[in-house]
Amino acid sequence: MMVHIPGILSAKEVAECRQILESSEWVDGKDTAGDQAAKAKYNLQIPEGSPTAIEAGSIILHALGRSPLFSSAALPHLVLPPLFNRYDAGMQFSAHVDGAIRMVPGSGGVRMRADVSSTLFLTDPADYDGGELVVEDTYGSHHVKLPAGDMILYPATSLHHVTPITRGSRWSSFFWTQSMIRDDGRRTMLYDLDMAIMEVRRRLGDDERASVALVSHYHNLLRHWAEL
Repeated sequence: MMVHIPGILSAKEVAECRQILESSEWVDGKDTAGDQAAKAKYNLQIPEGSPTAIEAGSIILHALGRSPLFSSAALPHLVLPPLFNRYDAGMQFSAHVDGAIRMVPGSGGVRMRADVSSTLFLTDPADYDGGELVVEDTYGSHHVKLPAGDMILYPATSLHHVTPITRGSRWSSFFWTQSMIRDDGRRTMLYDLDMAIMEVRRRLGDDERASVALVSHYHNLLRHWAEL
């Protein structure tokens, strides 16, 4: 399941993140890639766990906490602190699948499972050419290039790549979520059910028996499937 979350960051928050990142050191993105991904990866990155990454990441984590759509789509149990990358002219990231297990920085060795991948765009699409995120699934290739402040969620199991930049520079944040629901198919069912519940409640109100029954069904499924 792919979910577009518009305006996860306000224009002011995007500007704050950009200002923080502009004063930071950028390093070769291969430094944080696995053996296979390092051969496909050609970009720049803010050092993981650096003060800059933590400061800008806290803005994003706060924004995620106020987003009902993120909560509904990801059903987050653990969220890895956001990372930041940059693609200048000629840079790209060839086809790859994200690593299944990530080490949580500063946790003393805590590991998390990467179920949901997220890319949060920090550059206006008019400021660069190329740089599309392309996600493959059974329905084909999905090309993603969103306004600054918008975010795309997709299963971490997906084969994906970033097309070469031919003009300008593309900045973004990326991170992974361990969901309470490991299976993407079950997450999709719960997300669709949650969206339907919101529509039923809007039309009928919270006191209608149908609304109560659907909400009860949702929580009983969540209770049955959740891993904590």
